[in-house]
Amino acid sequence: MKLSSPVTPLRIFSLLDACSWIYLIYCSIYLKLILGDDSAVRTPGMIHGVIFCIFAVALVYAMIRKKWSIWIALGIGLTSLIPFLPFWLETWLKKQDN
Repeated sequence: MKLSSPVTPLRIFSLLDACSWIYLIYCSIYLKLILGDDSAVRTPGMIHGVIFCIFAVALVYAMIRKKWSIWIALGIGLTSLIPFLPFWLETWLKKQDN
């Protein structure tokens, strides 16, 4: 990973977003719905929201610096909606990280 590449922060926050999204789903299904703890989603949800906002900023930054089309950026953004898809996206982003 090159620290000076505009894709590096996108790769990092894409994976962090995926992990926090998976954990948030766990919290909402298991802790909130099964155990009945209504406050179980508050903190993980806030953390996931902050990570997602940083991911969005990193995506716009990488899009501008790498001169990606809006369709590529939209495709990358849509991968954040499906929990395990950013791990697949990582292989493509790794090729772009030069």
